[in-house]
Amino acid sequence: MKQGILTINAGSSSLKFALFSLADELSQQAEVSGQIDGIGTQHTRLVAKNGAGERIADVHLDGEKTNHDIAIDALLNWFTGSHADWKIVAVGHRVVHGGDRYSRPIRLDDVALEQLTRYIPLAPLHQPHNLAGVRALEALLPEVPQIACFDTAFHRSQPEIAQMFGLPRSITADGYKRYGFHGLSYEYISRTLPEHSPRADGRVVVAHLGNGASMSAVVNHKCVATTLGFSTIDGLVMGTRVGAIDPGVILHLMENRGLSVADMTQILYKESGLLGVSGISQDMRTLLASDKPEAQLAVDLFCYRIVRELGSLAAAAGGLDALVFTGGIGENAAEVRRRVCLQCEWLGIYLDPEANARRDLRISAPNSSVDVLVIPTNEEWMIAYHAQTLLGL
Repeated sequence: MKQGILTINAGSSSLKFALFSLADELSQQAEVSGQIDGIGTQHTRLVAKNGAGERIADVHLDGEKTNHDIAIDALLNWFTGSHADWKIVAVGHRVVHGGDRYSRPIRLDDVALEQLTRYIPLAPLHQPHNLAGVRALEALLPEVPQIACFDTAFHRSQPEIAQMFGLPRSITADGYKRYGFHGLSYEYISRTLPEHSPRADGRVVVAHLGNGASMSAVVNHKCVATTLGFSTIDGLVMGTRVGAIDPGVILHLMENRGLSVADMTQILYKESGLLGVSGISQDMRTLLASDKPEAQLAVDLFCYRIVRELGSLAAAAGGLDALVFTGGIGENAAEVRRRVCLQCEWLGIYLDPEANARRDLRISAPNSSVDVLVIPTNEEWMIAYHAQTLLGL
């Protein structure tokens, strides 16, 4: 019987999954991957594809209102029926917040789950759903070890000064600091980069650009600074999230417009970013294809913030040897890459326009003193790798 590691990334209304084979060396290509959408509604859908990218399942779970337990039960039932010759020997979970305590992946038990539950206030829009996925798998596969991999862990290597806010010491002591996120993506890029650039051990900035977006400065494969901080709305302009904002704006809106915490949460997380600025869409593809000035303004702001942060991160790293674009926008939006690099020639970045248009792995020109690369991220494999390593499989 074939053995595999199942990875789970559970959100509020969707759940991403992938299965990686343990045969020989852990393959970076998932045997099966897919997503369950519509959790919390009466119209839940499971879609899966094989390693060749061919769709092998499209199942509607219509009927009662689903939750994570029902969704994962449906996933395992489908998997058992379609892959009877496979055995799940471990499950790896993406857990957004590991707080100060967890700087590396852990095997989950009741004590760890209790501690991670305490971190829900630090990531209220993500952590509860991550843990709901853990508990659902624990009930359905009680004998299978579960591993938690944290989005914050990679950034624990930041110097203390880079994690601090200028807050009173008593508040800082309660855990109010810059944690950073998207760590699994950064870890994957850092691990993979030596295969593609002789400058991988140097000063690298990785731009993880998608609906959620951030950037990190990595020196000798360790994070020294990152744009996301205490929450997932700091730093860059994102699909619907505001990015860096003067806290005075928030205080002013709450006082003068009578907005509640819930109102501000809705605005900052769901109504801002590309969607809010353009009034059209949060999808970069839609905005780039539009001739409306509002769409152009949103794209301009998105790129401007990347350029600003790139300068800041290069300063934190003490220079720049390589720039890596990843994430849905970073990997696919050649125009965004072009605009960013054009404004950063002062850093020694020179783009090869044709290579960029083709989305080659290396898109920097021969005269560029900085390697510029486009590397697809693979957070799912990173989770599977940690599960395999931690359990000695």
